[in-house]
Amino acid sequence: MKRIEEYNSVKEFYEEYTKGQLTDQMDVELSVDNAALLIVDMLNDFCTPGGVMVMDTAKDIYAPLRNLIDKARENDVTIIYVNDCHRAGQYDAEFDKRPVHCIEGTWGQEVVDELKPNEGDLIVNKRRYSSFYQTDLELILRERGIDTVIITGVMTNICVRSTAHDAFFKGFNVIVPSDCCAASCQREQESSLVDINTCYGLVVESNDIIELMEKK
Repeated sequence: MKRIEEYNSVKEFYEEYTKGQLTDQMDVELSVDNAALLIVDMLNDFCTPGGVMVMDTAKDIYAPLRNLIDKARENDVTIIYVNDCHRAGQYDAEFDKRPVHCIEGTWGQEVVDELKPNEGDLIVNKRRYSSFYQTDLELILRERGIDTVIITGVMTNICVRSTAHDAFFKGFNVIVPSDCCAASCQREQESSLVDINTCYGLVVESNDIIELMEKK
């Protein structure tokens, strides 16, 4: 076998290394038959001017995400808002790395007006980046027979990505609509989506998911 720098591409290297058995991630079935839509951290502190850590790109995903939420409701797909939520006046190790944010009971911890939950949508609060870490999200999914999570929200490179990792580790199928999540910058958006699609799940467009929902 040649040294890796002698190959024309990474794909060429892996094709030889695996003797032609390279798996194309898009061969994984895209299905929403037993899916839940996760809306991660679409909160004022991250998305609305005046928030603690506002992303300029967050507003760009409002329209496609609103459309995906509406279609999920129309087609009886479980919708779960997973919201960063920290206790007032209490130490939290996350604040060693990030500014104090999303304090329980404050405007900053509320879901943005454009994407408010409806009655019947589920709410899960979290204190770490991953939606699964010491929350009851997994219990909710197992109780409902859900095996696929559609992960949306902010930030692609932090909370969305951490959630995708943990979902994969726990045996769930992972789908991330690229137009319904936003990162801290374009470089991080692109690199995170490549990593998710390569190692943890499928990255698609929201219209691909909506088309499947309408066929259920």
